Amino acid sequence: MKAIVVREFGAPDVLKLEETADLEPNENQILVKIEAAGVNPVDTYVRQGNHATAPPLPFTPGKDGSGIVESVGANVSKVKTGERVYLANSVSGTYAEFALAEENQVYKLPDNASFEQGACLSVPYATSFWALFDKGKPQKGETILVHGASGGVGIAAIQHAKHFGLTVIGTASSDEGKNLIREQGADFVFDHGEKGYLDQILEATNGSGVDIILEMLANVNLQNDLDIVAKKGRIVVIGNRGEITINPRSIMNKDATIRGFSLHTLSDAELAEVHAAIYEGLEGGWLDPIVGKTFDLKDAAQAHRAVIEEKAFGKIILKV
Repeated sequence: MKAIVVREFGAPDVLKLEETADLEPNENQILVKIEAAGVNPVDTYVRQGNHATAPPLPFTPGKDGSGIVESVGANVSKVKTGERVYLANSVSGTYAEFALAEENQVYKLPDNASFEQGACLSVPYATSFWALFDKGKPQKGETILVHGASGGVGIAAIQHAKHFGLTVIGTASSDEGKNLIREQGADFVFDHGEKGYLDQILEATNGSGVDIILEMLANVNLQNDLDIVAKKGRIVVIGNRGEITINPRSIMNKDATIRGFSLHTLSDAELAEVHAAIYEGLEGGWLDPIVGKTFDLKDAAQAHRAVIEEKAFGKIILKV
């Protein structure tokens, strides 16, 4: 089978398409024929060897994917051969024609969701759900700021928040991204590249500040978040690419909370709760993943450049 293989940590060009050995599930595993694989910023950190989940070399990248169950081990009861599924991580990596997964990494894909949308689900929708509901502890009628809302996690967060009944403020830095956020139902949309946008956010909250902030780039925005968060507000750090200096008095004065979050810390029971909510939202229609750019599997290096360097717009996927 064909798969992307990383034989050394480094720049995107270490992603090479190779012919690899066919995979065979053991009694507890599932073999999935991959139709589409999701590309996440975390994949680029793993590729560089800069993440806690980076596997030993060589490896095939990819945590998200969707496809059809090719075969199952003797002890597997969750899914059957021929069923449509999406993956929330895998044993072998999803940037490939086939992927092996444990039973707790495979979830049924509703018929009303495409395979491309299925590849958008695990990291963005699971991250946004747990960051919002477990870390953010929302109350009906509160205000949420999704700081960098036009990417995969941001769009998912808007959809979760609107269904729950929050007032949503979203930021982006391109006209295309801002229009996308509006289409998803954001109540207020601002350009985080525009001078004075923080004042505009405060004005939108009548000066009281934002109750919950989901932060995608903490090394740039965290102090700004502290300046506009409400009293007893919650900031959830989802993404970060470096260090930042903040003034702790900003936390003290507002009795605010900063919480970090990473998907790999969730228990099996917590993940089951998350993916049950995702299935319900997909089937019910209030979750609707947005596919941005699509690349062929052989162009995985280009996809890795795009997910970091280009302005966010939906989820980037690899068509297998």
